[in-house]
Amino acid sequence: MTSLEAIGAHQSATFSSGMVGAAGPDLLPGVPIGREDQLLTPAYWKWRCEIGAAEGHDYVTKDGALEDEVAFCLLGGFGIRMEVNEAFFRHLKAAGALTLEAPASESTLLALLEERIEVEGRFHRYRFPKQRARRISDALRMLADFDATSLNDLQFREAICRIPGVGPKTGSWITRNWRGAETVAILDIHVLRAGWYLGIFDRGARLPKDYLALEQKFLEFAKALDVRPAVLDAVMWSDMRIFGSRLASKILPH
Repeated sequence: MTSLEAIGAHQSATFSSGMVGAAGPDLLPGVPIGREDQLLTPAYWKWRCEIGAAEGHDYVTKDGALEDEVAFCLLGGFGIRMEVNEAFFRHLKAAGALTLEAPASESTLLALLEERIEVEGRFHRYRFPKQRARRISDALRMLADFDATSLNDLQFREAICRIPGVGPKTGSWITRNWRGAETVAILDIHVLRAGWYLGIFDRGARLPKDYLALEQKFLEFAKALDVRPAVLDAVMWSDMRIFGSRLASKILPH
């Protein structure tokens, strides 16, 4: 059974209305472990991480130079579907626009991002061409003198976040991809909703304002589940994006 088939089977299971993880002992204070067949419980997320590991997924590293990772992550984020992100990254890469030796100008990047390209059989325009052309141009210029050899993962993220447009989520994404870091978490609205629902995040917590505090709670949750943070935030993002946010919205206050 593939992960999508397994998720479909779980979607047909009992969804406990508001009683997250009612069965079993507490994983963390006030957070019962629950059962695998109760969607979005801690036990469910542990099961999802095991499925990902069994299928051999590597949610940590991507091949490529640092400038590739930075450009890829700058092209993603809120309002950009992953499929569009990947397609326009390939578009810039194929045009030779991401080399540090001869980086493309902002105007060249803008022209490339304003083109309509095919994504999954349909032609798309990129949503924020001017903003992302400027950010990628700034990043390529800054990376020409960037030396990460003496930095640990958190220091690396802090340095990467000095690039205009790189906040804690994008900085964590770059750090995860390029260094394989397990000391950071990639938190977006989907993971935030999962944490609200589980009760591991305060309902008043918001991104990016509370990023570091939320990240610490997320890492503690992953440790309690005995799963890799890299796998946990990836499967949370995937499942919440597909169906979990709709389920959680029935319980969470608006």
